[in-house]
Amino acid sequence: MNEFGAAISKQYEAAAKRGLSSEQPGVAAVAEAFGYSAEELRSIPAEANLGLSCGNPTALANLRPGEVVVDLGCGGGLDVFLTARRVGPTGRAIGIDMTDEMLALARQNASRGGFANAEFHKATIDRLPLASGSVDCIISNCVINLTPDKAAVFREIARVLKPGGRLAVSDIALKQPLPVELAGDVTAVVGCIAGAISISDYSRELSSAGFAHVEVVDSGADLNAYALIDGQAACCSPGESCNAADEGLHSRLAELLKRYSINDYAASVRVYAVKP
Repeated sequence: MNEFGAAISKQYEAAAKRGLSSEQPGVAAVAEAFGYSAEELRSIPAEANLGLSCGNPTALANLRPGEVVVDLGCGGGLDVFLTARRVGPTGRAIGIDMTDEMLALARQNASRGGFANAEFHKATIDRLPLASGSVDCIISNCVINLTPDKAAVFREIARVLKPGGRLAVSDIALKQPLPVELAGDVTAVVGCIAGAISISDYSRELSSAGFAHVEVVDSGADLNAYALIDGQAACCSPGESCNAADEGLHSRLAELLKRYSINDYAASVRVYAVKP
């Protein structure tokens, strides 16, 4: 695992332990800014929302009862639980995450909310522990941009989807190249900005993986929403300790947002594609 990969894992482990929830106004405000309704947030355990979203993929996915749906990088289970309600008892909502701490939090939230049709597995999103052609829909929320080999992720998604299965993702993509300082900042990587590819490359990579009806659309959401959380925690740079007193991801991102007009460079995008 390279420096950025280790930082991502470390800081999301820390985020799972910070006690973040929709009960904190800033955390709820970030989720609502990126498309979740207050009603949706009230329908699931408050601790499932860590304020790490960049959109609401469940709003794009046209989820139906009885479907098998997989959330890549599920975190505390926010989108898994919203999905579980939509697919109902005959469906399955499956969360994938690479950190034990996030998985423990998600399972605790599932137990608290009584989500019997939700399950969680430890894996990286380029190596899914799922059979080929077994999934109706893949969702993800601001996670694919964190992966170094996005082409491998798209190929793996194509493998596990059934023919006619669909991808519905919220993510960050670039409108233009980032300044050198921002592109090399580990906080910006963990904060879903510096790991992003261009909107055109995103579309091209999905087409190359065999997807049809590819759409990568700028949602118009304001990325400055991350600054709504004061003291939010997920990230510290390599070499620093990560305790409760440390500066968190969103406070560090807020500092970067003061120096750069991030909406000029990056966008929250809605991504949709179908496996033929």
